[in-house]
Amino acid sequence: MQVNGFTKYFAISFFWSFFQWFYSGGDHCGFSQFPTLGLRAWKHSFFFDFNLTYVGAGMICPHLVNISLLLGSILSWGVMWPLIADLKGNWYPADLPESSMRSLQGYKAFICIALILGDGIYNFTKIILKTVMSMLDKSKQKSAKNGEDTLSLVEQHRNEVFIRDSLPNWLAFLGYFALSVVAVITIPRMFPELKWYYAVVAYLLAPALGFSNAYGSGLTDINMAFNYGKVALLILAAAAGKEHGVVAGMVGCGMVKCMTSISADLMQDFKTGHLTLTSPRSMLIAQIIGTAIGCVISPLTFYVFYNAFDIGNQDSPWKAPYALIYRNIAILGVEGFSALPMHCLQLCCGFFAFALVANLMRDFLPQKYGKWVPLPMAMGFPFLVGASFAIDMCAGSLIVYIWHRIDRSKATHMVPAVASGFICGDGLWIFPASLLALAKITPPMCMAFASTH
Repeated sequence: MQVNGFTKYFAISFFWSFFQWFYSGGDHCGFSQFPTLGLRAWKHSFFFDFNLTYVGAGMICPHLVNISLLLGSILSWGVMWPLIADLKGNWYPADLPESSMRSLQGYKAFICIALILGDGIYNFTKIILKTVMSMLDKSKQKSAKNGEDTLSLVEQHRNEVFIRDSLPNWLAFLGYFALSVVAVITIPRMFPELKWYYAVVAYLLAPALGFSNAYGSGLTDINMAFNYGKVALLILAAAAGKEHGVVAGMVGCGMVKCMTSISADLMQDFKTGHLTLTSPRSMLIAQIIGTAIGCVISPLTFYVFYNAFDIGNQDSPWKAPYALIYRNIAILGVEGFSALPMHCLQLCCGFFAFALVANLMRDFLPQKYGKWVPLPMAMGFPFLVGASFAIDMCAGSLIVYIWHRIDRSKATHMVPAVASGFICGDGLWIFPASLLALAKITPPMCMAFASTH
């Protein structure tokens, strides 16, 4: 039943995306710009854009995530941005384009960053504390056991298989050293703004950071690599100076984030291998093969996307919000608070404090109250990218809610399959759409809306 459901909704999603393509022949055209809530709401990005990827994601995500997205959308695009836009000429120069970081776009980007950093720093600190406390507890437990072996026979067998096929330590050290040398030589050549000694420091710190992230991820199932990357980004951007700080910070951030992220991912894979009696040596070889293939496939995929679509344009469906967020974190590291528009620092401090308080409330209030506190990270994204995707995801939540009310048992089994079908069908259409764009084949029609008044 789940396979049939997935196939059915995969086909619906794919052909719906194909159908939409015919009406998107121009700027602000097609169903993705349909003013479902009226033209005035559409101008503030409040509309349902018929994106089944986000509908499917909303069906999978918890209701609280989607509600938090909607709250962030209402607060930002419904209240704050119209009010700040009315202060043009007072808070920021009226002759600046809206895309300038000294105008409204600056408030959008930096307040979003404040929420994300506040949430990230809180969770980063919490997970570090949990990691330290867990290690101390395990140390005490080992001392109390006095060397007694309490492992079951199954666990002992798993350990034997895992240790028997593990790689020797000298190979791990040698491999890391060799790859580090290659990276320290090649990365500064690719990005001259990043000095070689910054790369050396990153690779010296990587084992400790990777261990911390892997251990914390194992305890909490939260990969904090992005937060390690943000810290590295701020430090490197400030250290490299105004001329090269942005690029150096971004490259260093990518290095630290990748190293810490892959540490957590690999440890989870090895734990799965340990539980399933899989050889760690075979797993590592498979990872190496996959990485080698990825080195070819990933740049080609990026090339196709970059040439087929208007990546990074804030008025297009391909906004690339993380690119803007990380770039502005780097600018903040280089220029300090002088990079912020008027009163933006006060607003950022307020939202940073809100993120901390919201997390504290979630952790320390009784469960029946804490579970309703919105998620600051989820609230932050609509501040920058708009409200339409939040409406799509809330539509997914509404579908799940109604389905559960009608037939709970069927909904429990079918929601993941239907949501996956929506996401995969819409995602697969991107490939033929990119090929059509590369071939300069444009949609034949433009469906757009304008006011008659």
